[in-house]
Amino acid sequence: MSAPLFRIGARGSKLSLAQTGQTRARLATTLGLAEDVFEIVPIVTSGDRIQDRRLIEAGGKGLFTKELDHALLERRIDFAVHSLKDLPTRLPDGIVLACVPEREDPRDAFVSLKAKSLADLPAGARVGTASLRRQAQVLFARRDLIVSTLRGNVDTRLAKLEAGEADATYLAFAGLKRMGLADRVASLVDPEEAPPAACQGAIAITGRTDDARVRDALARCENTNARIEIEAERAFLDALDGSCRTPIAALARVDGAKMSLIGETLRPDGALRWRRVETIAIGADAIGAAQALGAKLGLEIRDEAGDAIVLDA
Repeated sequence: MSAPLFRIGARGSKLSLAQTGQTRARLATTLGLAEDVFEIVPIVTSGDRIQDRRLIEAGGKGLFTKELDHALLERRIDFAVHSLKDLPTRLPDGIVLACVPEREDPRDAFVSLKAKSLADLPAGARVGTASLRRQAQVLFARRDLIVSTLRGNVDTRLAKLEAGEADATYLAFAGLKRMGLADRVASLVDPEEAPPAACQGAIAITGRTDDARVRDALARCENTNARIEIEAERAFLDALDGSCRTPIAALARVDGAKMSLIGETLRPDGALRWRRVETIAIGADAIGAAQALGAKLGLEIRDEAGDAIVLDA
């Protein structure tokens, strides 16, 4: 058997391998290649190994990417597939966000065996989630509920829900769809009420800055609207110094020649919320306009909220 043309690095989780397999199929179709020329190389990340505590207690967002970055820079893989919401806003030297394919539905899914929505839960019900953003949004909407940390992969969290460790949880709808679990959704969250994590539903394909062969191939698989949206959301995050210690939500949507952006951050206990919503026309430099809007709204909120949005160490 001949050597593969491309080695794809990915987290070894079930969700990651599912979305990487789907991404490989899309790349093969777009590039007119057989799928077997792409070899998927599973890599266990620090974030996957940590199951007993919140990620903010162990180092934050880069825990899902640093081993893949090392593999890229050491030339053990040719590119890496990530959930874009896991990607830090600033990448290591020598690594570039080479491709953003078409985006999946970015909304959060409310999952429960006892209620159709957050509003239907009785007072004192327990909502389990490891996301600081989701915890803050739940408490902002329902001060009478109890939030608790619910860690683990998608299957683990669903099993914990069935075992009664929580009455409800939230998961990314995109991930459930990619794993064939959309039927587990009780309802989808209106992003006007509670926006998702920045870049949720989007895939990031990273490569080496100096690898023209890979970058040229991946450029053919880029989705223009998805790239514009995530650049706005990442600029919003960056302006707020977004990390796992800050509950931040953002969603941009391109509609023809216009783009809307809703961005918010909350106090970690959900007592206060700061929000901005704006729609702009995007012209020839759509990415530049998207980045400028994200940065502007993020800086406005940072100036207004100060340190109130950062979880105490």
